[in-house]
Amino acid sequence: MDIRTPQDARQPEYLERLLAADVIMMSGGNQQRLREMFADTDFLDALLRRYHAEPDFVIAGTSAGAMAMSQHMIRGGSVPDSLLKGAVKMGVGLGLLPGAIVDSHFVKRGRFGRLIEAVALHPKLIGIGLGEDTGVLITEGRLVETVGSNLVIIMDGHDIVHNNAAAAKKGATLSIENVRMHVLAKGNVYCITDRKFYVSKEAMGVPPAQ
Repeated sequence: MDIRTPQDARQPEYLERLLAADVIMMSGGNQQRLREMFADTDFLDALLRRYHAEPDFVIAGTSAGAMAMSQHMIRGGSVPDSLLKGAVKMGVGLGLLPGAIVDSHFVKRGRFGRLIEAVALHPKLIGIGLGEDTGVLITEGRLVETVGSNLVIIMDGHDIVHNNAAAAKKGATLSIENVRMHVLAKGNVYCITDRKFYVSKEAMGVPPAQ
């Protein structure tokens, strides 16, 4: 589907194709633009409805397409200024992952600080940093399994003790205590709801897919 504008997203033919599809793939580019294209459309409503109601319906995204799936979305931010208050720009995403914030090109582009600030601003959410040639398979809305040749970084702010992200003035250095981090390689699993790392789904007692 060649959807490039909010007007395109409102075309009945695209909604019909969405309702008939088994898989929807969102390309990269600009995550804020993706949100603006699909906001307040029947297309997004149907996408969310199918995602929550149909276990076999797959939604995939690469780069900005992955980042846009968050409810609280990173829409931009200067990497050199990371960990200074205001360096990360947050916005509203598509809402497919209400419990997580996704960042892409995480290691190659040095986005550790960017995701730490995002998690500090939203400490009840899990940060997911995707390395190159690597993705995550999310099932049941909570099980994050790493696929690909590189790594995924998980950041958990639930146990943060000291955090000046809300009170600091713009441009001030952030001070954050007790951000937890996990490094996931291929096959490792992280449960968003339990906030636990597992070596594999089998280690969780989940049978492998047939």
